[in-house]
Amino acid sequence: MISGFTLVRNGVLFDYPFRESIRSLLPIVDELIVNVGVGEDQTLAEIDRLQAETGGEKIQVFESVWPLDDPEKKKSGLILSEQTNLALDRCRGEWCIYLQADEILHENDTAILRDSLEKASKRAEIDALVFDYKHFYGSYDVVQYSRSTYRREIRAIRRSSGVRSIGDAQSFRYPDGSKPRATLTGARIFHYGWVRSPEAMKEKTFFMDQLYHGDPGQPALASRTPHTGDNYRYKKIWGLNRFREEHPSVMSARIAAKNWNWDIERSPLVWAWSDAKRVLLDLVERVTGWRMFEYRSYRLLD
Repeated sequence: MISGFTLVRNGVLFDYPFRESIRSLLPIVDELIVNVGVGEDQTLAEIDRLQAETGGEKIQVFESVWPLDDPEKKKSGLILSEQTNLALDRCRGEWCIYLQADEILHENDTAILRDSLEKASKRAEIDALVFDYKHFYGSYDVVQYSRSTYRREIRAIRRSSGVRSIGDAQSFRYPDGSKPRATLTGARIFHYGWVRSPEAMKEKTFFMDQLYHGDPGQPALASRTPHTGDNYRYKKIWGLNRFREEHPSVMSARIAAKNWNWDIERSPLVWAWSDAKRVLLDLVERVTGWRMFEYRSYRLLD
């Protein structure tokens, strides 16, 4: 059995592609555990509707209350790993595939992923599978590739290994804190966390910043200003390129319904001298294919 697991809270309010994310995972898994945080919108109703549309055989939904009144939990995004592990604990499969609510699998990679799972199952030393990432920014035709973004991450784990979600749920660790032994899959995760209307982007950033930095002060609360200031505004930064490949098919309707416009060509380049080192290292990577000083949350065995 292969399990899938994910979590979402206020997915409608913050315009997450959570329905598309779930649909992209369903063909690969035998069960899909969805942790729905109690929120202020219709996320649970939307997932119930999706469950009915897909036959309801695989999707298993449960609700949880996020401890948003606990200041100790609103540091470094710890609530996110805690909620992720609640979903992981309900998985029954030996291999468990994890997607965040703004991450989509491409249907063209299904065979690659199945092959990777089959091969990893025969190797007792492998406890995690690593996926390649495509990070979209501002628009569906702009992708960010630089040292500012991670190019790979663990998104499938062997449940019997005891691997757990850590930190802000970006990656996983063994119970003793060491990095999981992993192998590359070549399968792609399409990450749309920075593609939504500017209004939804501001609201999502305002909320998510609180999970890392605590509650905002009264002036920031009144103006809905995130801890990270105007970071939510789309800017022409280093490492942005045109995306000319095909998106996952589950994203077709969402992309067609896009109701805002951000023109990268007409936006001024935002630059600081502190970016120079990153630019230099990016150029070395483009020429050699080697990402120098890359941080990895896993130990590659091949």
